[in-house]
Amino acid sequence: MATAPAAVREAVDAVYRSESRRIFATLVRLLGDFDLAEEALHDGFRAALEQWPASGIPASPRAWLVSAGRFKAIDGLRRRARFDAWDDAGDAAEAIADPALAWDERDADAETLEDDRLRLVFTCCHPALAPDAQVALTLREVCGLATEDIANAFLVPAPTIAQRIVRAKARIREARIPYQVPPVAELAERLDAVLRVVYLVFNEGYAASSGETLTRPDLSAEAIRLGRLLVDLLPEPEAVGLLALMLLHESRRAARTSASGEMVLLDEQDRSLWNRASIEEGAALAMRALSSRRFGPYTLQAAIAAVHAEAADAQSTDWAQIAGLYEVLLRAEPSPVVALNRAVAIAMRDGPAAGLPLIDEILARGELADYHLAHAARADLCRRLGRTAEARASYERALALARQAPERQFLERRLAELAS
Repeated sequence: MATAPAAVREAVDAVYRSESRRIFATLVRLLGDFDLAEEALHDGFRAALEQWPASGIPASPRAWLVSAGRFKAIDGLRRRARFDAWDDAGDAAEAIADPALAWDERDADAETLEDDRLRLVFTCCHPALAPDAQVALTLREVCGLATEDIANAFLVPAPTIAQRIVRAKARIREARIPYQVPPVAELAERLDAVLRVVYLVFNEGYAASSGETLTRPDLSAEAIRLGRLLVDLLPEPEAVGLLALMLLHESRRAARTSASGEMVLLDEQDRSLWNRASIEEGAALAMRALSSRRFGPYTLQAAIAAVHAEAADAQSTDWAQIAGLYEVLLRAEPSPVVALNRAVAIAMRDGPAAGLPLIDEILARGELADYHLAHAARADLCRRLGRTAEARASYERALALARQAPERQFLERRLAELAS
C-alpha cells in the first residue's frame, strides 16, 4: 500500500529519534564493526525513505531497518572483496556470512535480558579501554551524542574527544574485544565502569549539556531501562542505588519546566506534578541498597534525592539531613561538584553567609572555574545576601558559560530582576 512521502518522512524521523541507537547496537552485533554499523544504519534509513512511499510503512520498522542496513553492508563488503580477496573487507564479509550470525527479523523486537544495547554498553566499557575513552565512546555510540556535545559536557576540545573515540574503536578491533555481556564471574569487576557511564547517559537526558531543551527524555528513559537490566543481571547494592537515584530524579521531570519551556527550580516546582509511583519505587530501592551496608556514592545520592522527594513542600525539606549525607558522600567520593552541593546544602541549612565562603574556596582552587552552575550558585547566595554587584558579576559569568537555552533564559531573567 502506497504511503504519502510526507507521512513516510514523518514516520522515518520518529523511528530515527526513538530507535536509531537500538538499531545501531544490533547492527554492531551483526556486522562486528562500529563504523560499518554506522554506515549501515544510515543506508537503512535512506532505503526506507526511498522504498516506503511505494511499499508502505512496515509493521516492524526496526526489524525492516536492521535487515535493510545489514543487507546493504554485506553487499558492499562483497563488492569490495571482489577486488582484493585478501582485503580486510573480504574477511569481514566471510565473518558476516557465518551461519552463527544468521539474522531473524523477530530478533529486532525481542526484549531479552542481554539485549543488544546492554551488550554495546559493556563493550564500550571494556577494561582494555581508558576510562575517558569508555565514557566518550558510550555517549557517542550508545546515546548518539555529537562529538561537540560530549566535548561541551566534559569541558574539553572537540578534537580531543574525537581522537579518544577513534582510538577506542581501534583498540576494540585490535584486541578483538567481544561484543557481549561478560560472564557472571567477570561482571563485578566491570560493573563500576558501566554504572558510571549509565549515570552519565541519564544526566545528559536529565539536564542536557547544550541545546534548546532542558532535557532529553529518550536518554533518561534508556538509562533507566539499562539500569533495570543491570539490577536483574547483577543486583549489587550500587546497581540498585543507581536505579533508585535515576527514578527519584526522573520523578520530577514534569515539574522542571514551565508550559513555555522555561526552567523551574526545585523549590518552585509544583510537587503535585511529581510522579509518586517513581518516588515510591525509588525510595524503596534506596532503602534496599542502604540496608545492605555495602553501598557507595550512588546510593548516598539516592538517599539525598529521597529526602527531597519526601518533603511536602520546599519549606519542609530536611536540609540538616541532606547536609549530613553530603558530608558522608564527600568522604566516600571527594570531588569539587560534591563539595559544591554540600556548600549549597549548608547554605540552605545555616543561611547564605555560611555557604558563600565554601563556594568561594572551591572557585579559588580553580576546579570549577568553567562550571556555570558553580557561578550560578554563588550568584544566588550573593543575591540573597543583598550583594547585588557580586551577584550580577557571577550571573554574567554563569551566563557566559551556559550552553543550554532554558538555563540561559533563567540566568537572563535573574539578571533582569537584579537590574529592576
